[in-house]
Amino acid sequence: MSLIGEKQTCFGENQQWQYRCYFARLWVLKYYPIQFHYCRSMNMSVVNRPVAASLQPATPAREAGKLEGAVQESIVRMNRKERYVVSVEEYVAFRREGFLIVRGLVSQDEVNDLKLHTEDLMQGRLAEQQVAMRADEDGKPIKSGVHIQQLERPPENLTPEQKAEYWLRIHMLHRKLEIHERFLLQPRILDVLESLIGPDVLAMQSMLFLKGPGKPGQGFHQDSYYIPTYPDSLCGAWLAVDDVDEENGCMYFTPGSQHEPVYPPANNEGFGDAALAGITVVKGTSDTDDEKNDLAKIAKKKYGVTSRGVKEVPAIMKAGDVAFFGGHILHRSFTNMSNARFRRSFVGHYCNARAYTDWGAGAPTGDPHNSGTDKATGMTNGSHILARGDTHLPFAKPRFLTPCAALVPDKIRHSVRRPGMSMMGQTSGEMTLTDHGKDHDHK
Repeated sequence: MSLIGEKQTCFGENQQWQYRCYFARLWVLKYYPIQFHYCRSMNMSVVNRPVAASLQPATPAREAGKLEGAVQESIVRMNRKERYVVSVEEYVAFRREGFLIVRGLVSQDEVNDLKLHTEDLMQGRLAEQQVAMRADEDGKPIKSGVHIQQLERPPENLTPEQKAEYWLRIHMLHRKLEIHERFLLQPRILDVLESLIGPDVLAMQSMLFLKGPGKPGQGFHQDSYYIPTYPDSLCGAWLAVDDVDEENGCMYFTPGSQHEPVYPPANNEGFGDAALAGITVVKGTSDTDDEKNDLAKIAKKKYGVTSRGVKEVPAIMKAGDVAFFGGHILHRSFTNMSNARFRRSFVGHYCNARAYTDWGAGAPTGDPHNSGTDKATGMTNGSHILARGDTHLPFAKPRFLTPCAALVPDKIRHSVRRPGMSMMGQTSGEMTLTDHGKDHDHK
């Protein structure tokens, strides 16, 4: 199904396409001084190459050309032919079960690019890895399942195997590395999200998991507990970089629990539906010890979930498969029990772009989740990327100019929305459907 409607497509008549390209060029020229300053401030290095070989002179013509190309590609992607179309069965399964696994959604070539990148990252070979990694007091790697690492490098005196052991997960690298922004805005992933929570999609968070043998899992949790959106439309997209199963620590979902409220924290370190009568406040969210995690007790009482997976579904996946899951569903993972298998994954979190969020507003300076906050409203939407569709709220443009809706000129982006209809009374006393006409959001 076209985003633009039956009568208005990017690939319709040649004259219309030429007009859109011309309009994109005018838009680049109009905003050129601002955009050039934006591009010039970027780190232009290419992942996996020596710094000297990756940098090219930043000339006005080069930067303007790169931006213009990104704008035109963003327009093309609005109606590209190779879109993934979600079926009715998939849509219903997502609503019924709370999650959906789309097999082979991302190509093996793309997955291999990400695998090579993770290997370079784990060995500290990226030019951006300028800071040495922190360790526990005993000098061993940090092993907490909820510890968030930075773009660091492991100590030089370690073997390759020991360097790899230092890693578990890193957040928000799409703000630092082009390849992470590219996968956060991966077109086929966005195709699915557009059907599940769209058509307007805001890309909020990226996470890279590098879960080696012996690394811990994460206990029962609900993602909207950590990332609030109003109305709540949060959805995760979990891309398997390695084949995953019970042995190397796959995820487990509890079907039906997507209908649960988000249980608020007892210590105010999270979000939840605290206004509901009889709501239970919880402790130990994400703790792998079921005795300390109150959500584990709720899962057992309501869904018959036991300590090793009864009444929950293991997400067994091949590299390139993507699991989509809502912000309320109870899910967890266990320790990687394999001897030599990694469980690498790239995870993005998204919401409907018409939803308000203040996620990241209270994060301290230097925290990867720190987001610019609108002083009047408290919202942080302006720090997150408009991936698909349109919105009346602020949004960010992609730092590395990955094609997406945020780069589409406003006039074109607004034009693709189908007008709604109103039931209006006529002088005769009859009721008729009347076209809204122009969208009032965009006057």
